[in-house]
Amino acid sequence: MLQTQLERRDGAQMLLATGVVLLMSLLSMAIFGVKVAGLTLPHEPASDDVLVTTEEVLSQLQPLAQARTNIWIDGGMEGIEAVELALDSVHDDLLHHGEIRGVEIKITQLSATLIDENSVAVTGELGVSDGDAMLSFDVDFILDV
Repeated sequence: MLQTQLERRDGAQMLLATGVVLLMSLLSMAIFGVKVAGLTLPHEPASDDVLVTTEEVLSQLQPLAQARTNIWIDGGMEGIEAVELALDSVHDDLLHHGEIRGVEIKITQLSATLIDENSVAVTGELGVSDGDAMLSFDVDFILDV
């Protein structure tokens, strides 16, 4: 009789273990389903990352390009060459800055045109986007060389 009671207890433990395994597998499937549906990502319908980033870039683009141009000219480069190098480095930094903030920042159709011996006109198109929005903005400014 003692042996029969032990067999019943083992059966109950096995049933309990089976139930726990079943619950864990159902829970993992539910978590996977939520991740696949994208419900774990916070969604902010009033997100203004693109607008804020565009405003920040536009306010700092010309001063930053001018400062880098001055550095290259002080190092002995010619005006237009210094401007082009400064613009390339600014563009690269904006790409990395966007990666850190979670937005994509690009300046396309970037060109530098010599106006006179002391001025260079810079034109291009600034594009800022994230997963929800995209904004394009024409940029043009003048750098002193």
